[in-house]
Amino acid sequence: MSYRKKPLIGIIMGSSSDSKIMQGAAKLLNEFKVKHEDQIVSAHRTPSRLTDYAIHAEKSGFRVIIAGAGGSAHLPGMIASHTIIPVIGVPIMVYNDKSENASNSFKSSAFGGLDSLLSISEMPTGSTVVTVGVNKSTNAGLYAIKILSNEFSDLKKKLKTHKINQHKSVITESEKMKRMGLTKFAKKKFG
Repeated sequence: MSYRKKPLIGIIMGSSSDSKIMQGAAKLLNEFKVKHEDQIVSAHRTPSRLTDYAIHAEKSGFRVIIAGAGGSAHLPGMIASHTIIPVIGVPIMVYNDKSENASNSFKSSAFGGLDSLLSISEMPTGSTVVTVGVNKSTNAGLYAIKILSNEFSDLKKKLKTHKINQHKSVITESEKMKRMGLTKFAKKKFG
């Protein structure tokens, strides 16, 4: 079995507006050439689809599910309650109110993402969901790769290279800042 040919990671989100945040996980998985399957599954609007998805994920042999949701954020916990596959929850601060009175612009949740974070991180004992920071889907993708690397040694090597590259990047930027001075460096980097 190859993680390049068959999706071993599922990425789900409660709404199409969540794709704005969840694409970070997909981009990282693509960088590592890890195939994934992406779907919209609403815990509130399509509860039977959620059950069907859990069955599909197990039959498909997924190793990890990354689930992003905003507001009350029930999707990660609900999918975890239907499967033994590890679930990584991504609390989302930005969501789109689909009611008729809503404008077309994206809105922040009433509590700035804290509602989503608490909904996902405070799962009851026995119903585990790993939680990353608010809007941190890239971290969820990286954590999923770490889980897969226990099974695929070449992924473990890629992760080690990734860590080395992160280290080198910080050293390079530090040297550049030292040469330029903080004010010039910040102005050039951030405008």
